[in-house]
Amino acid sequence: MAALDELTARAGDTCELCLASRRLHVFPVPPESDESADQSVLICGKCRSQIEDPATMEPEHWAPLGDSMWSQAPAVQVLAWRMLRRLKHETWASDLFDMLYLDDELRAWAELEVEPERPSDDSVEHRDSNGALLATGDTVTLIKDLVVKGGGFTAKRGTAVRNIAVVSDNAAHIEGRVEGQRIVILTEFVKKA
Repeated sequence: MAALDELTARAGDTCELCLASRRLHVFPVPPESDESADQSVLICGKCRSQIEDPATMEPEHWAPLGDSMWSQAPAVQVLAWRMLRRLKHETWASDLFDMLYLDDELRAWAELEVEPERPSDDSVEHRDSNGALLATGDTVTLIKDLVVKGGGFTAKRGTAVRNIAVVSDNAAHIEGRVEGQRIVILTEFVKKA
């Protein structure tokens, strides 16, 4: 019960992830939590069910991670990192994930539960102009100048685009950040770095 009291005081009697104030539970952060307040978080039932069953994920529920990811509690930072990574197909979550910094020890803890991505048989393959396979997180280089519609600038040939995201339903599109703006880029105009 001491962990519950400590977590309630730390969280201000709200979910440490989504900021809800109902049905709060102590959640030991897997896989090796000692169930202390330092290795646990106070979360609502909805967060818990979506953490334990990723098939039930509702992206809009996790929007408050933009605030809670800045918590000073390591367990909250780890869970925020994991949830943002699960939601990386959402542009807002990908942007937050890019901003979230974890020191080496916390990142190792966060990655303990990350399963490697396995492409399904019907998954879309993204290939660059040379035929190299592209994946989320790769760095690519533009092979020609690209006018960014609505952006008011031209992305120059040779520009490196780091930490790209593949578009799951279109093999010809990737997303990346150029001059501070997130844009869609055709794979035929990039080469893997």
